[in-house]
Amino acid sequence: MKRIWLARGLKFIVFGAAAITVVGTVVMSLWNALLPDLFGWHVISFWQALGLLVLSKILLGGWHGRGGRRMRWRARMTERWESMGVDERAKFREGMRQGCGHRRAATTPEA
Repeated sequence: MKRIWLARGLKFIVFGAAAITVVGTVVMSLWNALLPDLFGWHVISFWQALGLLVLSKILLGGWHGRGGRRMRWRARMTERWESMGVDERAKFREGMRQGCGHRRAATTPEA
């Protein structure tokens, strides 16, 4: 049993290191191919590219796991929707249409 966990752990470390290497190389290559020519910025190294990835994670809060905040929001909205009555749902739909700039053509022309 220990061998299985050891093999899985080793596999996780190898694939994780490979993923970090690939992502860092992609960021570095994209930066070095685009930004020095477009904006006159300096060329960066692999380690600087990894630093940019970590900084973007800290500042932007990206790379959420499966679903992240969006899935929690969706679950809350589903729960609220199911607790609404028919009239409340119709009122909610109408409010969303008006608030989101969605305008339907009137079914009967106004004179």
